[in-house]
Amino acid sequence: MGNRYTGKTFIGEFFAILLGLVFLVPFYYLISNSLKPFAEILTNTSALPKTLMLDNYVNAFEKLNYLKVFTNSVMITAISNVVLVVFCSMAAYMLVRTKKKISNVIFMTFVAAMIIPFQSIMIPLIKTAGNFGLLNSIWGLVIMYLGFGSGMTIFLYHGFIKGIPVELEEAAIIDGCTRFGVFWRIVFPLLKPITVTIVILNSLWIWNDYLLPSLVLQDPGFKTIPLATFSFFGQYTKQWDLALAGLVLGIIPLLIFFFSMQKHIIKGITSGSIK
Repeated sequence: MGNRYTGKTFIGEFFAILLGLVFLVPFYYLISNSLKPFAEILTNTSALPKTLMLDNYVNAFEKLNYLKVFTNSVMITAISNVVLVVFCSMAAYMLVRTKKKISNVIFMTFVAAMIIPFQSIMIPLIKTAGNFGLLNSIWGLVIMYLGFGSGMTIFLYHGFIKGIPVELEEAAIIDGCTRFGVFWRIVFPLLKPITVTIVILNSLWIWNDYLLPSLVLQDPGFKTIPLATFSFFGQYTKQWDLALAGLVLGIIPLLIFFFSMQKHIIKGITSGSIK
């Protein structure tokens, strides 16, 4: 009796499908208009394209110097994720296992930093980065991502590590393992579900970020996909046909990455709830 298909179930499914369609509307506009000539975008935005302008993608690929900016985006996203995972996982582990008041104070400081708007510290950040020679440098940008991303990353690791039995670590120490070895050989492999979730969340943020790279990376050779796409919007002209095609080219790698890792997100959520 509990599995009967009721009217409430139908209504719930109907509104869920309707909500899903609402979220898909921006993708419809993006993809359909990226396949139209410029004049058709201005005159008939909502309609399907009369002819498929695949040349938009070819021209956008060339003008973006796509392979170069794609490589830059992958490099920045990958290095930032590695740095965030390594440093924040170790920091969260020590904050959980060190039973002192200072650990709670440090943890709450990281959590509190999550609510600070970037715009409020933007100017002093860039001035400080310039003094330390971090501007116009991929490594400088990675260090800044470590600073801005550590709050959420440590917060997520902190909650997950609390569910790992201390007895596993004590047994490893008895067998002669060092504290460093305990973390990397025993604890870190158990963090795989939450690590994958963290990597995906940070990748979505770093890959799509425009404001921070625009302030740090002035050399055209360091441009990321969002920075390169902005070049289609000049002071007097806006190349919507190429810009929309460029946006699609920037989204596709992220969608492939997200869907390939989707099962790990679900596993991470369920593992966290069980712990």
